Amino acid sequence: MGALRAGVKVVTGYPGTPTSGLIDFLLKLELDQNRFVEWCTNEKVALEVATGAAWAGQRALCTMKMSGLNVAYDSLISVAYSGCNGGLVIYVADDPGTHAGMCEQDSRGFALMADLPILEPYSVGEAYELVQRAFTLSEQTATPVFVRLVTAIANSRAPVEVESSKPPLERKALLERDITKYTKAGSVICMAQHQDVIARLEKAGRIIQKMCLNKLKLAPKTGGIGVIVVGGVASYLEEGIEIAVRSGCSIDSLSVLRVVTSNPFPTSEVQKLLHHCAAILVLEELEPYIEQGIYIEAQGSGFKGKIIGKIDGTFNRFGEYNAYHVARGICASLNVSIEESDARESYLAEQQAVPRPITVCAGCPHRGTYLAINKAIKRLGMKKEEVMVTGDIGCTILGMNPPFETIWNELSMGASIGLAQGFVYSGVETPVIATMGDSTFFHGGIPGLINAIHHKVSLTLIIMDNGWTSMTGMQANPSTADAFQQPKSQRVDIAKLVAALGVSHLFEIDPFDLVGSTNAIQHALDLPGVKVVVSRQECTIQAMRRGIKAGRVSIVPENCNLCKLCLIHTGCPAIKIGKETIVIDEATCYGCGLCVEVCNRQALIIEGHS
Repeated sequence: MGALRAGVKVVTGYPGTPTSGLIDFLLKLELDQNRFVEWCTNEKVALEVATGAAWAGQRALCTMKMSGLNVAYDSLISVAYSGCNGGLVIYVADDPGTHAGMCEQDSRGFALMADLPILEPYSVGEAYELVQRAFTLSEQTATPVFVRLVTAIANSRAPVEVESSKPPLERKALLERDITKYTKAGSVICMAQHQDVIARLEKAGRIIQKMCLNKLKLAPKTGGIGVIVVGGVASYLEEGIEIAVRSGCSIDSLSVLRVVTSNPFPTSEVQKLLHHCAAILVLEELEPYIEQGIYIEAQGSGFKGKIIGKIDGTFNRFGEYNAYHVARGICASLNVSIEESDARESYLAEQQAVPRPITVCAGCPHRGTYLAINKAIKRLGMKKEEVMVTGDIGCTILGMNPPFETIWNELSMGASIGLAQGFVYSGVETPVIATMGDSTFFHGGIPGLINAIHHKVSLTLIIMDNGWTSMTGMQANPSTADAFQQPKSQRVDIAKLVAALGVSHLFEIDPFDLVGSTNAIQHALDLPGVKVVVSRQECTIQAMRRGIKAGRVSIVPENCNLCKLCLIHTGCPAIKIGKETIVIDEATCYGCGLCVEVCNRQALIIEGHS
């Protein structure tokens, strides 16, 4: 809503929890036909599309999660050097506490390396406001601007008073020909651009100070505690203070600096706090970027008080903060013992939660692929522990868990092929298999496959094509069927693309046909060269949302002896254990028929399965 209010014209991105909601939301709206919103093949492409629009003078927004910023940074550093004409805002979300199961990366480091301003909202309402400020700041400094959230804020909901959105700003496309700005052809050009981006960051600092984005509230009396709270941690400040007071802390002389901009560093506000307070408490998740800056400022100003944070060992460089961390920091500043039982109330629900394995959904086609891989390996006279199966990002990685335990590792988007090639080169004597999903293949898998083909590496790639980017919320990707694709888009057939690359052997399988899939994978593993198996069935959730089911599974009670083979082999959540027989939950069962194929007693039958 903030971007629409700012008159954004182009919005691009790649799905990644927890940032996916932005484009998902915009795609559901009836937007002006002159506004462009799309999911791109990867984050680098998304940034490049947004950059082209911004270089042409339009306002553009690019969105990705922290891991996607790694992919985009190759282009981002050059964009930072060149700057922009229209406003270019990059929305990224980090994941302290790894709720989405990725690296606990702190994206502020990328802003520091690229000398780009970064704004960190602490609430839903402030996100709405700061996105608009980010576009203004970007255009006033001619530089890209980050807006960084964390999972706790990105997944929050709150009532916010918003104005009506504006149509895309009416600007004629700008064609500016300037090789000294838009190329890196020579050291003189690069050095000049580097000086320029540093100057633009300094200008951003002056503008940010005029905007009063960093909020400083000094206590009436000097000599107290100065609390510096960064980004989303500010949402826990009030509750944390209450806990600290209950533990016996006095907050009469508590000063607070709420930092919105980690880069450029809020030097002026920090200096005022250092001259006013006897101790400084720094509350920032992940890396101590602000804290390190405070040590530098403290050294320069002759500050002799305590600085409490990560560097002194009070807090860790991992995990997310909550009200308990705020309270513990205040208590540490005042040498007061915190009341542990009171402060840890927020942990009780998590402690009482029942642990459960993460598995694929009922009817997921990947289940059939995992089963077929395991059966093919067994038929070749080998154990799962002897055959390397590299994994990749997305739903496909869930093959690492019981009951399959097929996948061995995971690195980054598309990396499974390169890893597999490395294992082949290491001298592994058994077959080496790489696995990935369709969206991952388009994102980063194609270069690895080309490399393997070029060097004639003997490996088997299994692409699980379910037609959607499912793990992040069922977004469309180039493999999504035409009827469900984004407007003005065309489906790219993975099998045709792979065939055009010149693989030695190409197989297309139906993962719900366990016998046929097993035979095809077994045959592929016996062949030399690069083999690609495309396992194709639509994501079950998306199919069922349209009222489609593959079939209907029924139980033959007299044949069922509760051996549980169907449950042990498939791990399907739609299978339950009854008093005398297993039970099929018809609400969640997709009718894929895999349980029927693994049953040895004909206790399960399927109707309508094609």
